[in-house]
Parts: sequence; structure tokens; C-alpha cells
Amino acid sequence: MKREKFGSRLGFILISAGCAIGLGNVWRFPYITGQYGGAAFVLIYLFFLLILGLPIMIMEFSVGRASQVSAALSFDRLEPAGTKWHWYKYGAMAGNYLLMMFYTTIGGWTFIYFVKMAAGQFTGMGAGQVEEEFGALMSQPLLMASCMVLVVVLCFGICSKGLQKGVEKVTKVMMLLLLALMIILALRSATLEGAGEGLRFYLFPDFQKVQDAGIMEVIFAAMGQSFFTLSLGIGAIAIFGSYIDKKRSLAGEAICVTVLDTCVALIAGMIIFPACFAFGVKPDSGPSLIFITLPNIFNSMGGGRIWGTLFFLCMFFAAASTIIAVFENIISFAMDLTGCSRKKAVAYNIAAVIVLSLPCVLGFNLLSGVTFMGGSKNILDFEDFLVSNNLLPLGSLVYLLFCTSKYGWGWKKFQAEANAGIGIKFPSWARIYVSYILPLIVLFIFIQGYWALLV
Repeated sequence: MKREKFGSRLGFILISAGCAIGLGNVWRFPYITGQYGGAAFVLIYLFFLLILGLPIMIMEFSVGRASQVSAALSFDRLEPAGTKWHWYKYGAMAGNYLLMMFYTTIGGWTFIYFVKMAAGQFTGMGAGQVEEEFGALMSQPLLMASCMVLVVVLCFGICSKGLQKGVEKVTKVMMLLLLALMIILALRSATLEGAGEGLRFYLFPDFQKVQDAGIMEVIFAAMGQSFFTLSLGIGAIAIFGSYIDKKRSLAGEAICVTVLDTCVALIAGMIIFPACFAFGVKPDSGPSLIFITLPNIFNSMGGGRIWGTLFFLCMFFAAASTIIAVFENIISFAMDLTGCSRKKAVAYNIAAVIVLSLPCVLGFNLLSGVTFMGGSKNILDFEDFLVSNNLLPLGSLVYLLFCTSKYGWGWKKFQAEANAGIGIKFPSWARIYVSYILPLIVLFIFIQGYWALLV
């Protein structure tokens, strides 16, 4: 069966970025930026993005393009005879399914809030009522499950149309709309009365704030965010390498994807910080920022219902772009492993993902008594922990070692693949860094994730 290809370079860049761009860009990035010193943190984050995330993304793209298959078979095709690198296919596949086991639920929340905001259900509500609204949603398993199923069916439906006619066509429109809407929201936020203080906090570095927060703690946070933001290590990025030709070198393409991912995170901060400072609200972490704090801010703004609707439409696009990209990977796993048609892969996986996603939905109500790690994590938190703190760093380590070790694919073959085509080349002088130093940094991030749980 001939492998599908992207119809355009723009499609490849936007879809790869869509995989990396998720809700973490919008709620986690602004929160930790606020916590660790505003603009000064952003500069440190960008430095680590360049030396940490970018090389691993180039390696994932290279493995995908050289093998012309998903992570389900890429190691099998490229590994030296007799080696066991292909065992990691199960880790990569597990990572994609685990990510969707909770991400589809959050995608459902964004859709529900888009509808609620558009219908004016938050109009006139006080802060306490908005908070109660989110709590009430968590206690409605049927509504949450229905919207999760809607998101799964809609996104798999797009994938069923094929790479060019479905995934590329729809994601290009969604990503361009997402960027346009976010810029409009950022401009509106920046013109709010009292927004200047938020802009100063966000745009002008104050390294005293870094010292106050603790330099090492800020470095750890910047390192972690720069690593996790690109969804590396589970083959979710590698799949798109398998859909492109050798006209362009992969370093240049990875830079475009990384810049786009970073722009979305930075624009999210431009939306949230001025608005929060204008209304005297501290940016908070996680769901409470998106589903409690921001609806309160929109209630206080002129035309807040319209701005809130646009914001939650952005959130839905950000979630859906990631879900579609990962579903494409899951479909490719099935097609590569079994040789089945795309339609059959979609049909089986719709059922599988819905069933696997139900525990997360029920973890907020019927299964709320099910907790992990001494009661500190509910089902969603635990699934997120398995992906973010385990499969992403360990998978990235596998890609790093596979591309640099003589016992794996090897440096020469990796560099030849990465540098095929016109554009920026992966430099030979980086070999020592990516072979010995970067794996230690990734291992440190993995250990730090567990250490943070103990202290």
C-alpha cells in the first residue's frame, strides 16, 4: 500500500505544530510564567526549548522519514539486526492511547464551555456561581461522557477522510483560525483598563523575581516546560516525518514547528496576564484558570459573552488539533501492524478509545473514590503522570540513544537523514552534546519528576 503524503509544506508544519500545541500551552505556560518571574522566566524557557526540545524533535522526524512508517514499525525497520530497539514500539503506542484516555475528556469540557458561553449561561453569575458550575459539570457523568464521545467520533471522522482530504484540510483551517482568534483576543486583553501592569510583568524581564523564586527551581520549571510542551518521546511527532519527502532538511522544519508552538504559548500569556491584572485576579493553575477564573473575567468585561465564546472556541481548536494528530498516529499503528484499511482502523479505534476514556470521565463522579499514589491523584492525574513523567522522558531517551549510538541507528545515518534536502543542517559539532549531555539532562528530568513527588 503506497504511503500517503502531505499536500503542502504548510500542512505538514501546521499539523505537526497542532500535535504539539495543546491546552498546556494555554493554561500551564501562563501559570508557571507567573509563578517564576514573568518575562525573565520566558527567556530561560526559550533557551531550554532550543537546546532540549528541538534536537529531540529533529530525531523523531528523522526516524519517521527514514522508516516511512509509524513508531509501531519504525524501529523494526531501522535497527541493526539482532537488537531489541523495536520493543519500545509498545511504549510509544501505550503513550498515545494513554494521552487520549484523558485528553478526550478535557476536549469535551472545552466544547461544553464553548456552548455554555455562547448561550449566555454565565451572564450575571457571581464568582461563587461560576465555580459551582464547574463542580456541577464534574458530577454529570452522562453529559461528560456524551461530549467525550462526540469529540472522539468527530476527530476520528476527520481522520477517516485520509491524510490530505481529512487531517491536513481540517487542521490547516483550525490552526489558522486558532492563531487569528488568539491574536484578536490578545489585542482585546491588552486594551483593557489596567492591563499595562500585566504587560509589564509579562514583557519586561525582572531577574530579581527569578532570585526570589530560587534560581534552580526556575531552571527546573523552564526545563520541564520546554521539554513537555512538544509532546516528544511517544512517536506522535515521528508519524508526520513519515508523511514528508526529502526536499527539505528536518532541522529547518522542526524550527518552524517549535516557533509556532512557542508563539501560541506566548500569545496565550498576552491574553491571560493583562486580563488577570486588569481585574485583580492571580493566574491560577490547571482547570481552575480556564474553567473558573477566566469565565469570571469575561463576565466583568464589556462584550464578555462574545470574547468568552471566542476564547473557548480557541480552547476547543487547541484540544482538537492535538487529538486529531494523535488519532492519526493511532490509526497508522493499526494500519502498519495489521495491513488493514484506514476505515477499519478508524472503526475499531473509535470503540477502543471511547471505552478507554470512560474511567477518566467517571473518575470525577462514580469512580471518585479511586485514587493513586497515596490518594494524591485521581484517574485523570494518574494517567497524565504516566504519560508526562514516564513515557515522554523515557521515550525521548530511547530516540536520543537510538539516533546517536553505534548499537542503534547511529549518528551517521541520523545526520544524513536529518540533513537531506535544502535548509538548515544539523551540525556535526553537536554530536557530543546530543550523545552524552542531552541524555543525562532528559534522565535528570525523569528523576526530578519523581523527586518532586517526595519533597
